[in-house]
Amino acid sequence: MQIINDKVQLFEDQPIRTAWVEDEEEWYFSIVDVVQVLTESADATAYWRKMKQRLKEEGNETVTNCHGLKMTAADGKKRLTDVANTEQLLRIIQSIPSKKAEPFKLWLAQVGRERIEEVIDPELTIERALETYAKKGYSREWINQRLQAIQVRKELTDEWDKRGVKKGVEYAILTDEISKAWSGMTTREYKNLKGLKKENLRDNMSTLELVLNMLAEATTTEISKQKQPETFEENRMVAIEGGEAAGEARLAVEKRTSKPVITSRNATQLQNIVTGLLESEVSNDEA
Repeated sequence: MQIINDKVQLFEDQPIRTAWVEDEEEWYFSIVDVVQVLTESADATAYWRKMKQRLKEEGNETVTNCHGLKMTAADGKKRLTDVANTEQLLRIIQSIPSKKAEPFKLWLAQVGRERIEEVIDPELTIERALETYAKKGYSREWINQRLQAIQVRKELTDEWDKRGVKKGVEYAILTDEISKAWSGMTTREYKNLKGLKKENLRDNMSTLELVLNMLAEATTTEISKQKQPETFEENRMVAIEGGEAAGEARLAVEKRTSKPVITSRNATQLQNIVTGLLESEVSNDEA
């Protein structure tokens, strides 16, 4: 387990130790620190020890699956600390009787209700995605491209399902093959270039990056339908072919524009550029 980011984050001006585990692509949080913030206990370690025992007796699998990581203590030394990922932490918070925990519990209830509504009426998923992207400051044009990218990805994974590709590891391997073939990088390398951790890579692509990624996945789907691969290795070769087609398109675009398609800018930086351009246009109009 490779921890590449061991740092302290603040919640309501109180420190919470966190760690980014590279091979799992997961953030972990010190449970004792969260308990301290939410309960204001005089001894958060003792509070968590009793709570953990109670939850285990209740058969809570979340607590059973929690493990320890070495984190930097107040004295600067590394000590083994009980940690939880985001999902585990939210479950633990539900069991903390604290006014500070109540906003989290209400939010979890809202998310649960919305998820049930989306299962009943899938169109709500699209509507909420539109609303979420708009609130984050994405342009309408980019949002339309992103929704199309979601559809293209769904068609690809449906095709993989037909060919016996297993969700999880095999999906990830084929996705990496497509990414390497058109961009020269695996998904993780691409994320590192943009300074991302858990964030969705596609949400941090420029319009051109997004279009080429869509081309790679759509081409892979079409080649797969034609060749009908039967083994995982055959599916892998199809993924490379699909990615290479988009890679050729990328090189053609770069030749004509004399600049690279792939950028290290992430969503925040790209949005700042667009905002700056718009403000500049407004200023020129007013001048």
